[in-house]
Parts: sequence; C-alpha cells; structure tokens
Amino acid sequence: MKKSLRKLAALGISAVMGLSLAGCGSGSSGGTTAAGSDPAASSVESSAAGTQAAGTENEGGPVTIKITWWGGQGRHDYTQKMLDAYTASHPNVTFEAMPSGWDGYFDKLATQAASGSMPDIVQMDYLYITTYAKNNSLADLQQFVDDGTIDTSKIDENLLNTGEINGKLNGLVLSSSYISVGYNPEVLAEAGVEEPTGSWTWDDFIRTAETVKEKTGKYGMAGGPVDDTNLFNYWIRQHGESLFSEDKKAVGYADDKLCADFIKIWADLMAKGAAPNPDEYAAIQTLGEEGRPVVTGDGAMLTEWNNYATKVSGANDKLKMVTPPMAAGSDTKGLWMKPGMFFSIADTSKVKKEAAEFINWFVNSEEANDIMMAERGTPVSSDIRDYMVSSGKLSDQQSAMFKGVEDALAFCGETPDPDPVGMSEVNESFKNAAYSAFYGQVSPEEAAAKFRKDADAILSRNN
Repeated sequence: MKKSLRKLAALGISAVMGLSLAGCGSGSSGGTTAAGSDPAASSVESSAAGTQAAGTENEGGPVTIKITWWGGQGRHDYTQKMLDAYTASHPNVTFEAMPSGWDGYFDKLATQAASGSMPDIVQMDYLYITTYAKNNSLADLQQFVDDGTIDTSKIDENLLNTGEINGKLNGLVLSSSYISVGYNPEVLAEAGVEEPTGSWTWDDFIRTAETVKEKTGKYGMAGGPVDDTNLFNYWIRQHGESLFSEDKKAVGYADDKLCADFIKIWADLMAKGAAPNPDEYAAIQTLGEEGRPVVTGDGAMLTEWNNYATKVSGANDKLKMVTPPMAAGSDTKGLWMKPGMFFSIADTSKVKKEAAEFINWFVNSEEANDIMMAERGTPVSSDIRDYMVSSGKLSDQQSAMFKGVEDALAFCGETPDPDPVGMSEVNESFKNAAYSAFYGQVSPEEAAAKFRKDADAILSRNN
C-alpha cells in the first residue's frame, strides 16, 4: 500500500497518473514513468476528457453504478441490502458491488486509478483522500451540492469541509468518529478497578492497565497504539502542539520529548506484560475484530474509534467506550471529530449524476439509515441522528455511541486538515521507530529523533 501511494503522490497535483501497474498490490518495486509515455496515463487522460459531459449522459435510462468499499462481512451484507433497496425504488439503477477488506483495498484502488478503471463510487479514507484528490482522480462534488442533488444543509460545516481539497469537494463525509478507549467492564471488575470516565488522566490509564495485569494476568491494554499516528496526534494536540507544520513539509511540534514520552508509556507497559509486545500483537491481529482480547475477555482496554463497541456487539454486547485520557493539568482540547470515511466519485465516471443521487440517499434517507444502523459511525446529518434516537431502533451500545458524541464535543478542538500526501509513509516510519524502542534496540529518545528525521524527509518530498 505504501509503495502504491508513494508513486501516486510523486506525480504532483498537475500530473496525469502514470503509476506503473507492476508496482501496485505486490511486494515488487516498480518505477513511474512520465504521463506522456505511459499507456495507463493515456487511458486516464482520454477517459477524463469528456468527463463533464459524460456525467449525465445516462440520466433516465438504465444505469450501472460500480461501487467499492472496505469492511467486514457484516458491512458487506447490509450494504448489499442498501443497494437492493435503492434499486427497488430506482429500477433503472443497478449496482456492480466490489466489497473488500481493508488490507489491499488501496493497493487495488491505485491500480484502478492508474488504468482509468476506478469504480464510480469509492469509499475513501481521510488518510488517502489528499493523494487521490491532488492526482485528479476524484470528481468535484460541489456541482451536485449547488444543483441540489446532494443536500448538505444538515451536516456540520466543519465536518463537511474535511472533504474539500484545494477548493474542490472531493469527498462527501459519511460519518463522524473520534479516537476512543474501548473497555470490557467485566475484566475491570475482575481486577477491582473502577470504570473510567471522561475526566481520567494518563496516570489513571497506566495504573488501570498495570492493575489488570497484576490482578488477573490479562492484558490491561491490548490494542496497537502505534498502528498509525492518530493516538499520537491526540497526544500532541492535548499538549498544545500540532503533528504537522502548517505547510505540511515537516512535523509541527518543536520538542522531541513529546514523542519520546509517548513511546515510553507503551514500552513500559509492554515490559511489564500489561500490553502485548509487537510479536504478541501481530498474533492478535490475525484473530479479527471479534477475536480481540477485549472482546473475548482476555484483555481490558484498547484504543479504537468510537463505533468499535457497536461493530463487535454481535460477539460481545457489554463493551463500552470512553474518551482517551487527558494530560494532567491541561485544559487543551486535543480531541477532534474525524470524518469516519467519505464517498468519492471517480473523475472518470460516466454516471456522476446518478452516483451523486445515490450518495444523497445514503446520507439523508431514513430508509438507508434504518438498514445501516450507524455501523459506519455516527450519521453526519443532524436530522438523521434525531430520527435514529427517537426511533427506538438503536441498541444500548448504539444509543451510548450517539450520547458519547455529544459528551465528546466538550473535549474537541478543530478538526485538523486532511492528512498530507505521504501520510501512509509517515505512519509506517512512526511505527518502525516506536517498534525499535519496543524491541529495546534504541531508546525512546533515539526513536523520537529517528521519526522526526524520516517524517520530515517524507513530508518535504511529497508536499
């Protein structure tokens, strides 16, 4: 995935994609070629030439919309029900569904983008939307907002704007989420510790994790704190700093001690057995979401997005979520409402209008949300949120998730800009630096310095 996106990013804003197909979705290395000499780039160029006119050419007639998304089997099943429901009310529209797991999703998408064969509707992540937008792979949805096809009047403006890249609305946000701590109340009770509240501190978190290990032998914290930089970003923000510089060409915080202290928290917990070391965590990852220790009762806590308890409720309906620990003595609002995901429309699509109509139905219709039941996160439409709460159809965990959003707002600052180009590489460099400390190969201070050096090089090269 990292290699595919690095190649996409290297072409810049004005480039037509010339990504070598040989480098996508495999472990092999492959070079990029100039757009003028690459058949894949020519395909994108020629198919995009008539995009504007092609977007509505099938209006009223039979239409097939290709759509792709990532997720687990539960998401695949209900999304197909949504597609069937939409076809029932729009008989001229059929869908070619391309569901996928997260792993490999963006490798495949990079290949499709390079060959001009991206599906019409693409589920897009905050981590990648800037890369695809800057390479002109995504259509500007503002035209469909302006003509009333997509109603955004009930979406918070700050959240809506997270899909805007360089003045173009390249993705419509589908849900909101925020980084959270999920916990198993039965394991905490077994350890004799109280359930956390929104006012808990990092000292409280560490003490809870260590007590669980001491009293039960189970993991106190069983997640992956450095899988990406989201939790670290929260840590940086609550200390009044930014993860990236304003121009996105370097990290934004001045003192590497912030990074070293963050890494040391997890290294210490691993050393005490209160958190899985990298090898143990790799084994946990093979178990799937519903097989994680927090779900099965073999661990107490993990860091996840706020819809995690709802996603795994079929396996354990007792899990709860709470906002992450606060920095002691700080009142800085480090949390933020993150767009859970987007729907984007491929710039090469010939059915843009029909795709936009479906996206509007997906976000704003009660019928769609009755099927989805907030599995993708808290709905962005305030009308839909009110409808879902008053409908009586939400489970206890879903109701708690909706209430949690309102409670979390007290801890939220501004939503940061979309991730800069090269973010997948930055995440990988952060994980590698932290793991070197977890394995005892370097000190947390050395790991923090290594991350700064690598991240600055990645960001300056790509932005």
